Amino acid sequence: MRWQGQRESDNVEDVRGESGGGGFGGLPIGGRGLSLGGVVVALVAGWIFGINPLALLGLMDGGGTSAPPQREVAPSHPTDERARFASVVLADTEDVWGAIMGRANRPYEPPRMVLFRGVTRTACGTGESAAGPFYCPADRKVYIDLSFFDTLSQRLGAPGDFAQAYVIAHEVGHHVQTVLGLTQRVDAQRQRLGQAQANALSVRLELQADCFAGVWAHHSQRGKGWLEAGDIEEALNAASQIGDDTLQRRSRGTVVPESFTHGSSAQRVQWFKRGLQSGAPAQCNTFETAGS
Repeated sequence: MRWQGQRESDNVEDVRGESGGGGFGGLPIGGRGLSLGGVVVALVAGWIFGINPLALLGLMDGGGTSAPPQREVAPSHPTDERARFASVVLADTEDVWGAIMGRANRPYEPPRMVLFRGVTRTACGTGESAAGPFYCPADRKVYIDLSFFDTLSQRLGAPGDFAQAYVIAHEVGHHVQTVLGLTQRVDAQRQRLGQAQANALSVRLELQADCFAGVWAHHSQRGKGWLEAGDIEEALNAASQIGDDTLQRRSRGTVVPESFTHGSSAQRVQWFKRGLQSGAPAQCNTFETAGS
């Protein structure tokens, strides 16, 4: 991915030099936080220690810590290479989604990206790097501890810069859902459902974020032509490696579909490809597509 020399975002908050404080607050799907990586740790820890992974994710009763007070941090331009890469990808999502929303006569205020280490305060509660990258609808920010990309490459078998770009684009996809009001409607519906049905609805929300990531990749490549051989395969591999069935099989040797919160590997690949091939957000309606 030829990203050097591209525009960097003005919406990056770098708090890596600060101590976060607080314990693991959980960042469950819905009004508190939407995490691509959190399910990885919850599934592994749950089955190793005999704890229900849904409880770890705060999905059993909507748990999680109350939001601590936040201090406003001025955006900055980090100088280290990994942070600059994340900033460039964020900037391109701003361009792509700003243009898409503009054509639909809808305003688009991009999210901020918070770079942190260890733990950090969010409007969704205390965020911890163990949860992986996540989006907080309450403050409309994407939170990333960049060390997750080492986990993605070394432990989850998904190396490559475009695999990392896919992760960022997925979290920005959750922001797009919030801008469109989809997150709020899904969260309201989940409160009225049993656990299995709520999980199924969460899967649909996550698969749509994968599709939106594909939409971004489609328009990004058309606009910049910056992808190199193997980049798309890196993103598809990342989508496959973090499917619920793959993670469950790796952790415990069996698969429990009713506990899925993000979708199977096949589903995640399918929906990313659908967005990538069409470039049309309207093709990402996971909520009305049978068999998705």
